[in-house]
Amino acid sequence: MADEHLDVLIVGAGLSGIGAARYLQDKCPWASWSIFESRGAIGGTWDLFRYPGIRSDSDMFTLGYSFRPWTGDKSIADGASILQYIRDTAAETHVDEQVRFHHRITSLDWSTEDARWAVVAERTDTGETVRLTAGFVFSCSGYYRYDHGYQPELPGVDDYQGELVHPQAWPQDLEYAGKRIVVIGSGATAMTLIPSLAKTAEHVTMLQRSPTYVVALPARNPAANLLRKVLPKRWQGPAIRWMMALGTQFSYQLSRRRPAFMKKVLRKGVTEQLPADFDVDKHFTPKYDPWDQRLCVVPDGDLFKSIRAGTSSVVTDHIDSFTATGIRLRSGEELAADVVVTATGLEVLFLGGIELSVDGEQVVLPDHLTYKGMMIEGVPNLAIAIGYTNASWTLKCDLTCDYVCRVLNHLRETGLRQATAVDRTASASREPLLGLSSGYLQRAAHLLPKQGTKQPWQVHQSYLKDYRALKLSSIEDDTMQFTNPQPRPARTPVPSA
Repeated sequence: MADEHLDVLIVGAGLSGIGAARYLQDKCPWASWSIFESRGAIGGTWDLFRYPGIRSDSDMFTLGYSFRPWTGDKSIADGASILQYIRDTAAETHVDEQVRFHHRITSLDWSTEDARWAVVAERTDTGETVRLTAGFVFSCSGYYRYDHGYQPELPGVDDYQGELVHPQAWPQDLEYAGKRIVVIGSGATAMTLIPSLAKTAEHVTMLQRSPTYVVALPARNPAANLLRKVLPKRWQGPAIRWMMALGTQFSYQLSRRRPAFMKKVLRKGVTEQLPADFDVDKHFTPKYDPWDQRLCVVPDGDLFKSIRAGTSSVVTDHIDSFTATGIRLRSGEELAADVVVTATGLEVLFLGGIELSVDGEQVVLPDHLTYKGMMIEGVPNLAIAIGYTNASWTLKCDLTCDYVCRVLNHLRETGLRQATAVDRTASASREPLLGLSSGYLQRAAHLLPKQGTKQPWQVHQSYLKDYRALKLSSIEDDTMQFTNPQPRPARTPVPSA
């Protein structure tokens, strides 16, 4: 039997989990809570990834927390600075003391009768099984696997005699100075790695099957710096945050409504950054529309600078086979490589791989819709922090955290114990959860819950729409059911005279 009960169990001590804890601390001071973290440190992604040059691909004014505005100099910040920001946030009000490290949740089973989750966790350091109960679970573990990244089939890789590295498991003792490096991939990780590696490597080649949209932005945002100078300190954070959020939203909407125009704008920006004879159409002009996949940001155009300097280059081709000394391409060209970095993306693992059931019946996630992009249809007292694909992760997570606290306080005030999103009409069409054509999401589409095509089942990639739906709207609607009142204590019979 479980001896311990928590009002709220937070899963994951990364950017989202620490934010969720601060919201609980401030808005639900009555609640008992803890953070279960499967690894041994705070920071999530920003502690796990240690490859050279790691940085944000969203501006820190929106990737940072609304309750603790980013005060750093750079809008596009390095990974070490982001990690320190998360840790400082956790330490500021002793949230870090509530983290239970090396605790990986393996299963959750909701009991309607008891109105609580039966939680089973594994100690990743000792193998011990831990059991407890929780009134509400808030999953803040992201949606990718932490133990390894996606590794596609690489023909002939066993013949290769050089170093083969995946960024998610970067060896800290890897020596690459003066060496020839091939980075396979053209996503944000590849474009972060290449300028950093090119500083000391003999040469770095980005090998891609197809191009990605890339935009160069200043690492220090001049508009944000201006607002810092002219606004009172208490207004700076909110004003800059809204400015950046609305600017990103405008760019996204323009891309979706006028893709041909945005293609021209993005191509012009890249052309201006590269040598006159560079084949922009081949290497930096995708066949898909802007924001069909996530757009890559390179601060101060550092990727383009390394190309202009001749320390890096781009090859657009397919791999025929690895050889002992490098990679042979379908075109017949061979790329010599002392080190090959497979920046081939993530492997999606929704809910951290937790086995989920309600009253003993397994929850098959692809059969369920998501409510407002943060709860699962038919699953009580479970929220999920999922950020935006077209803006910073934290913008949506902040809204989700605030909404969860409103739900928890409502349950407490009404004496009810269960909040469940129910599709009363069963008429909502089912679409993929996240509207991107990126490979890592396409590979996992059959494993994820779905979104609908209308409210409240639709997952908006819009901060404005979500702000209205999660912040300004009532938590009581036709879909969210608040049920399961506290049982009345049994009356003690009065003995007869």
